[in-house]
Amino acid sequence: MSENMTIARPYATAVFEQARDTGQAPAWSDTLALLSLLTSDPDMRQLISNPKVSRRQLQELVFEICGEALSAAARNLVKTLIQAERLQYTPYIKELYEQMRANAGGKVDVEVVAAYELDQRQQDDIARAIAERSGKRVDVTTSVDESLIGGVVIRVGDSVIDASLRGRLTELRNQLA
Repeated sequence: MSENMTIARPYATAVFEQARDTGQAPAWSDTLALLSLLTSDPDMRQLISNPKVSRRQLQELVFEICGEALSAAARNLVKTLIQAERLQYTPYIKELYEQMRANAGGKVDVEVVAAYELDQRQQDDIARAIAERSGKRVDVTTSVDESLIGGVVIRVGDSVIDASLRGRLTELRNQLA
């Protein structure tokens, strides 16, 4: 996934800078959500990767599906992504854009995956620690993955802290191999 984020980052940065400069951040969020939804569709993904579908045909299809929901700047983004064969990275562009937008607003989203349900105190402790390090307001979302065996995996933007027992066992196995 980090390779996908690396490819998507320059596009997300360009969109964020344009959105910031033009005051169109919410509109760009809506546009990227629409494009992300469209490119996540299994049928659309097949068309994107089909060498028999020309770039022009793909562009016309996207414009037809999205209609008036795409501004002139958004249409230029679609053209650029199609020409660079990067349209399939739109969900990653959206994710990075939203992270940049949140960071600019003094907020950071944190995803915590734990081997068991975390109580509110534990969530608050994690949020406080990350807020101290980042200097930003923290929004924590949690989920449970029993396959972690114990511990947690914390995602802050595209950084991952793997403090799970499964992660430590994998690291130990790799060291012993």
